[in-house]
Amino acid sequence: MDKQPDEVIKIFRDSGALLEGHFILRSGLHSAHFFQCAQVCQYMDKVTRLAELLRKHLDHYDATTVVGPAMGGLVIGQEIARQMGLRFLFLEKVDDRLELRRNFKFSPGERVLIIEDVITRGGRVLEAIKKCREHGAEPVGVGVIVDRSQGKTTFEIPHHSLAELSFPTFASDQLPPELALKKPIKPGS
Repeated sequence: MDKQPDEVIKIFRDSGALLEGHFILRSGLHSAHFFQCAQVCQYMDKVTRLAELLRKHLDHYDATTVVGPAMGGLVIGQEIARQMGLRFLFLEKVDDRLELRRNFKFSPGERVLIIEDVITRGGRVLEAIKKCREHGAEPVGVGVIVDRSQGKTTFEIPHHSLAELSFPTFASDQLPPELALKKPIKPGS
């Protein structure tokens, strides 16, 4: 039996990064659970361990660059790149859309890994894949720490997650009574 998801959840719990309450996710869905990866990223030993675990799934893609969508993929993406000896760059939000800025450039066909912290529907990853292609890169794989979709989210390139979880999510007009009684917050990743 694979103990990796248990270790990942323990890292989140020990860091105070697995929150309970009423949260509005970036996807717009509501949930009683929230993964606040910024709490984990305070502790470089935990970031290093998560990157070690995720890297095992990514070494065979022959990538030259790691791309982290802002904000979630920045710290873990940079650590993956460091461990793999690859270049790291990031996409940042401009008017809530990802952009390649700061004079970053890709070589034509440059093979990139996209690294994200948590996905629910995978919107930022899809946006990152598209943005990399627009700038001439070839996305070859995706690495994610936590997949809240239970593996239901797919991309047109291979992806790997350290933990697939089944915390339910709800549309705002379909909240269960116990969640509707709590004031929702948007804590940020």
